[in-house]
Amino acid sequence: MSPDLWMILSFLALLLLGVPVAFALGLSGAIGILAGLSPDMLATLGTNTYNGVAKYPLIAIPLFILTGLVFEKAGVALRLVRFAQALIGPRHGGLALVAVLVCLIMGGMSGSGPADAAAVAMVMIPSMTRAGYPKPFSATLIAASASTAILIPPSIALILYSIVVPGVDLRALFAAGLFPGILAGLVLLVPAWLLARRYGWESPEGAERPPLGASFRQALPALFAPVLILGGLRSGLFTPTEAAVAGVAYGVVVGLFLTRELDWRSLWRLCGEAAIVSGVVMLIIALAGIFAWAGTMLGTFRHLAEWLISLSDNGAMLLLLVMLAVLIAGMLLDAISIYLILMPILIPVMQHFGWNPVWFGILLAMNIAIGQFTPPVAINLMVTAEVARIRLEQTIGWALLFVVVMGSALLLVALFPEIALWLPRVMGYAV
Repeated sequence: MSPDLWMILSFLALLLLGVPVAFALGLSGAIGILAGLSPDMLATLGTNTYNGVAKYPLIAIPLFILTGLVFEKAGVALRLVRFAQALIGPRHGGLALVAVLVCLIMGGMSGSGPADAAAVAMVMIPSMTRAGYPKPFSATLIAASASTAILIPPSIALILYSIVVPGVDLRALFAAGLFPGILAGLVLLVPAWLLARRYGWESPEGAERPPLGASFRQALPALFAPVLILGGLRSGLFTPTEAAVAGVAYGVVVGLFLTRELDWRSLWRLCGEAAIVSGVVMLIIALAGIFAWAGTMLGTFRHLAEWLISLSDNGAMLLLLVMLAVLIAGMLLDAISIYLILMPILIPVMQHFGWNPVWFGILLAMNIAIGQFTPPVAINLMVTAEVARIRLEQTIGWALLFVVVMGSALLLVALFPEIALWLPRVMGYAV
């Protein structure tokens, strides 16, 4: 058996045995080195592990993770919900519209789907349940809406994509993700509103509407956070890493002095939580460095890319096959693992067919977003199901509905690349 097969099959076998992705990547990379190179080359494991994480832009990831945790603790989700309720008012499907809108805004603060799903679900699910929405529907809608955080800047997944794919401007990626992210959220509103009207969820009679002025003033600090981060990036005042620092600092000020729902002890605990989550992410990236080096030296990635290209001369057909493969991967793995495993294979394919790397990155992110609420793994859905205290199996029907709906948004971006590329072009970024 060739070294390529040894490495790939050992990786798949380790995943099936339940070995964490980080260790499966590192061990299978070591197996590939032993099978195809020399045992002496195992001396490179330390160097490749270090090289995997020795990248300055990666500093932004733990900082944006901390930003999301700080804003969640600062109570901004509740204030955003009240403001959205004041805007939309009592109507059939109103709370569903509020949930989607708040998820979109929260996505502009943290770039983390699970964090947004947890924050919004804790506020919205009790209200939606009292209004007559089934808990499985509410949990699935919030999980699907929170998945747009992978698209709306600042997106942790897009930060990693810009590092893995050479020559891609992260600011262009952030700009390109904005309209597809909003589109993905808007298409979720249609079935939510139609279903609410059909089944009579949330009768508008007797419902209270929060005062618009007061709720806007309370939500203003939260609404300013995406403006600070994205405005700083656009003006050139911040690099992406500096924007993450500014986001953390602003969230701390909001939580300590404006909402007063954050104290120094809680802030210390949040730093610990962010360190744990970041440690998991960085461990995956570090051990993926072994897998990437072994795959490059053995020619595994080149062979797989050549095999993919040989499947069809039709770029559209191959793009469809790639999207299906990424969707399946998204149902089983997290976004970081998918980028690290698949991008060395997909970069030659992307270059062969002349696909725009920014547009292609957004398509991948949309696909991975769908995977975040598609069982069996569905990390966002696990979070919201836990908040709603329901079993994951109860959400499968609703999840399939929203997969189809968000898939239509993905199809639109695939057919009309300017949905993603127009804004970065207007802003003067190289795409």
